[in-house]
Amino acid sequence: MSARRKEDRSGTRGYAHLVEVSVPVDRVWRALTQPSMIRIWQNTEAQVDARRGGLYRTGVPGTNLREAHIDVFDPNRRLRLIYMNTRDFPRCDSAIVDDFLLDAKPGKTALRLLGSGIPEAPEWDRSYVKIRMGWERLLARMRVMLENPPKPKAETPVRKEPPLPGLDY
Repeated sequence: MSARRKEDRSGTRGYAHLVEVSVPVDRVWRALTQPSMIRIWQNTEAQVDARRGGLYRTGVPGTNLREAHIDVFDPNRRLRLIYMNTRDFPRCDSAIVDDFLLDAKPGKTALRLLGSGIPEAPEWDRSYVKIRMGWERLLARMRVMLENPPKPKAETPVRKEPPLPGLDY
């Protein structure tokens, strides 16, 4: 980064994450697009209108709400979100984007997340770290959830006691 760029900090920054998950690509896609699954690995509220032009909202208003327009919706291949300004993050004029790219490989799925458009402005420093590090942790949680799904509890057999003498009618 040049000295001039460090001074004015008028550009944008981004991040890239890669996680390989040992499940078929359609399960990773469902984890990204089904609210019931998002709630598990993100441990937060989720609302998704899973289609191009739809809404992708996660978080809780007042703490970490992120609301996005679904720009690209290509099942099992690509999901691109363009975030809208919310009160939970500083205002900005740039388009903040998360682009999820899925690649099916034998016995696993590679999931790449490319984030971009986060302002270099000082008021965004904390939010940038929160978003970048948050995605790193969330993608790891998603991988654990998909590779180690909860096992159904075995039914406890009902122990049938012999009737009490005199009450066996």
